Amino acid sequence: MPSIMVAIGFYATFGENGVLNTVLRGLGLSTVELLGTLTIIVVAHAFYDAPLVARITAAAWEGVDSETTETARSLGASPLRAFRDVVLPQLLPAILTGALLTFIFSFMSFAIVLALGGLSLATVEVWVYDRVSQLDYQTATALAVLEMVLSLALTYAYLRYEARQRAASTANPAERIDLVGSVSKSRLFAWGYAVVAFVVFVGPMASMVIASVTGAEGFTLRNYRFLVERQATAYEFQVKPLTAVVNSLLFGGGTLLVAVPMGVFLAVVSTRNFRGRKLIDTLGMAPFAVSGVVVGLGLLRGFVFGTEAFGYRFTIAGPVAIVAAHAVGAYPFVTRNVAPALAGIDDSLVESARSLGASRARVMLDIELPLVVPAILAGMAFAFAISIGEFDSTVILATGGTSYTMPVAIERFIGRRLGPATAMGVVLLVVTGLSFVVIDRLGEGGFGG
Repeated sequence: MPSIMVAIGFYATFGENGVLNTVLRGLGLSTVELLGTLTIIVVAHAFYDAPLVARITAAAWEGVDSETTETARSLGASPLRAFRDVVLPQLLPAILTGALLTFIFSFMSFAIVLALGGLSLATVEVWVYDRVSQLDYQTATALAVLEMVLSLALTYAYLRYEARQRAASTANPAERIDLVGSVSKSRLFAWGYAVVAFVVFVGPMASMVIASVTGAEGFTLRNYRFLVERQATAYEFQVKPLTAVVNSLLFGGGTLLVAVPMGVFLAVVSTRNFRGRKLIDTLGMAPFAVSGVVVGLGLLRGFVFGTEAFGYRFTIAGPVAIVAAHAVGAYPFVTRNVAPALAGIDDSLVESARSLGASRARVMLDIELPLVVPAILAGMAFAFAISIGEFDSTVILATGGTSYTMPVAIERFIGRRLGPATAMGVVLLVVTGLSFVVIDRLGEGGFGG
């Protein structure tokens, strides 16, 4: 989910009139004030990054040979001892990888800190945004360069670690346990964890939906009516919801036109054997080490404001810069979906076509690309969803203009009225959710590589 939606969900859950305090008042207990504290920011980042760690660790767990655990049990080890001494060491590389990625993403966090903490708990990203807002571009640029260097160093460490990691695959993973059946410790633990996960991970999103249709008078649609009425206002300086939705969809379409060819091309290059291939593959990960705020600032200073060359000042419009920023963040997801599919094509198909006289380009167009269409479609869905939810670069490039998107509209609403912000968040939730339904339908791919 877009990070700005996480902020809205936590506002709706932990705000002064949020779900948590409403329940506490109903029980006759004193309310708590968590917004603007370090605690809520840490919890929000944990909410945002925990699924990433779970996905990486679950994939590694599928590669643990169950026979090693059974051998330990046959030698007298208890289930806990077998897990600690046999399973956990095999999972540790994946856990550390997830921890490092979590640190990188939290280090580059912007929207969550901006909405829940503001300048009092500002990260480098928030300070860069504040300096841009104050037109102090020199300080903003210096901070951005400092952050980019640190982020690149962390990402390089992750890539080196991933390159050394050798996850042992096996055809004998542990059997899955059905959640439904006779009562056992395993099922009780699984159901207990499921309840906690539901409250922690589904709670903020559910709170956002509930807050969008409730008020002091109970159930109400006034927040959605506000969005409709705001669209009809004659004041151009006010944020208009339909404009934000249309802009988001247009920028998403533009992102596909740029990011998909880039991502497919890099996928083709990264699956060919030649000197320098690893360097190309590493450079393809560069956008993960450069935050959207830094990308937005670079495009703002370099292209939106204009660049002198050959006696002419080259400039690009804000919407074009926004599409470019979104494409930079989206194309690696296309590459990561398409590259494994290309690498899995049977070499004999390519060799047969070449032996019949087809050129390498013809083989690519007629055989390889058609075979990876599902992966390309999944990459397109990822790219579109990322563009729809992108906030960091957009809020920099859309400042003072009408090129705002749904996430930017949410941020502008949240500083004034929470109700319309939650309603706009639900609209964004629906659009983003539909994008990932497409991902689930069109391919089994994930973010693997």
